[in-house]
Amino acid sequence: MDILLLESDKKLAACLARGLRRCGHRAVSLTAVEDALRVLTEFDLVLLDLDLADMDGVEACRRIRAVSDVAVIGTSRHHSEVTRTLVLRAGADDCLDKPYGFRELTARMDAVMRRVRLQADNTGELSFGPLRIEPDTREVVLGGRSVRLTDKEFGLLQLLASRPGAVVSRQELMTKVWGDRWNSTGRTIDTHVSSLRGKLGGGRWITTVHGVGFRFAADA
Repeated sequence: MDILLLESDKKLAACLARGLRRCGHRAVSLTAVEDALRVLTEFDLVLLDLDLADMDGVEACRRIRAVSDVAVIGTSRHHSEVTRTLVLRAGADDCLDKPYGFRELTARMDAVMRRVRLQADNTGELSFGPLRIEPDTREVVLGGRSVRLTDKEFGLLQLLASRPGAVVSRQELMTKVWGDRWNSTGRTIDTHVSSLRGKLGGGRWITTVHGVGFRFAADA
């Protein structure tokens, strides 16, 4: 993999880079978000320090996600659960507390990249046991029976199913399915997810990750 270390601690960055290179990866270290934004297309994954000097970690994640679908893992030493939740909502694929072990880091990187690659492979028909989703015709079949969905329900299902096992934040769902027209009561997504679950025979396909968003269970 090509990995960008956006890290304020230069000693830690140098140590990580050496370890990653020994594992066969290309690793480049930067300390400024603006510098990183100019080279994102060169990388598969960003290891994002949430304590950068030039920008708040949540805002840095938003800036990265606004211009790229590169995988992002946030790292934090002092931040609370609230901050980590906000980073996930801003588009991070995972968040890791410092200090962390190198083996845990590489395992999380591998897990994130498996999800990213699976998403890239799932650009055509999506099939999960008895459930089949056809993006081109916007057709959904469950157990051989056609399921009629509204446009927004199909958009929700397609987005979640394209990233099986990954948590998709409410903000990302609203942005990509509703065009960022956020409902002030916060109930729009919940209402559509509830309806979608009913049409799919219950809640086994879509699970709620409280405080963050939803996950599609490919092995339901």
